[in-house]
Amino acid sequence: MSTNDRNGVSRALVIGDGSWGTTLALRLARNGIDTVLWSAFPEQAAAMERTRSNEAFLPGISFPDNLVATADTFSAADGADLVVSVVPTQYVSQVALRFEDALKGDLPVVTASKGLEIDTFRSPSQILRRILGERTICVLTGPSHAEEVAHDLPASVVAGCQDLEFAAKVQGAFNSEAFRVYTSPDGYGAELAGALKNVIALAAGICDGLGLGDNAKSALLTRGIVEMARFGKARGADVRTFFGLAGFGDLVTTCCSRHSRNRAVGEAIGRGKSLEEVLEEMKMVAEGVWTTRALFGPESAHDPVSMPIAEQVNAVLFEGKDPRTAVDDLMGREPTGEMDGLFEGVGR
Repeated sequence: MSTNDRNGVSRALVIGDGSWGTTLALRLARNGIDTVLWSAFPEQAAAMERTRSNEAFLPGISFPDNLVATADTFSAADGADLVVSVVPTQYVSQVALRFEDALKGDLPVVTASKGLEIDTFRSPSQILRRILGERTICVLTGPSHAEEVAHDLPASVVAGCQDLEFAAKVQGAFNSEAFRVYTSPDGYGAELAGALKNVIALAAGICDGLGLGDNAKSALLTRGIVEMARFGKARGADVRTFFGLAGFGDLVTTCCSRHSRNRAVGEAIGRGKSLEEVLEEMKMVAEGVWTTRALFGPESAHDPVSMPIAEQVNAVLFEGKDPRTAVDDLMGREPTGEMDGLFEGVGR
């Protein structure tokens, strides 16, 4: 395999200059792929080119020579074999519109965004297809904090796509000794898992902020993954996806890591701050807040799927419910079987 053509990919475009977008651009460039990192802000793109780093979102990491930054959509997309969208979910739509005429109509896309659009309940891949037209889309997701991956600490993720040939192409482009990529045919399940785990991470942070201890947090994570899988199954996803890297793996990282923005938001709320106060102090996005709103918004088409943890998170964040009362209500529910109905009809 040559250093400038990895699995048929010689030039890549990464849309979105946040910490994760920058990290994925670094990964591709380090794998020998000429990579363009697109920013929505010309001044930010110019600063990255001048300093050869992204000091705003990923300070201290130098860009290799084959990674360039730009704010021009057409030059960024020119000649790209692989396109990776890494935009906060609530902005995917407006950014995709800027690339509507720049991307070839049949060019597959990778999405690495995690969340659900508030106003429409669409996932990032669904948003991209609506604007860019029907095309193959692969979901790249899993336990992978940018702060660690950028420093080549070991991590594993999933490339989820019904088109396993394209999933393998994505796997080949990103895989390295420090970044192991698995493939899965269940892109939608992986995408749902990546969104829903952020809601549970908010609950885990509240648990930490209230000082409820290890037993409580362990129970929360375990019941949280069941809740996520139940929701995914109701929408046609493979239950098993939620017990892999995209689900359980990412849930553990997001609920326990010091790097987790969603956990940090929950912890601050558990310690007595309001959501408004926490968000005013944040520089980056905590997707779980907006995913929670989407889950219980008017467009969610919320089925009668039991999601008690998510329901209590929504009540605390948006209805002014006291976190301790939410805990009491969770613990006081009618006892049930641990996996009631979850695995019925599952398995191949």
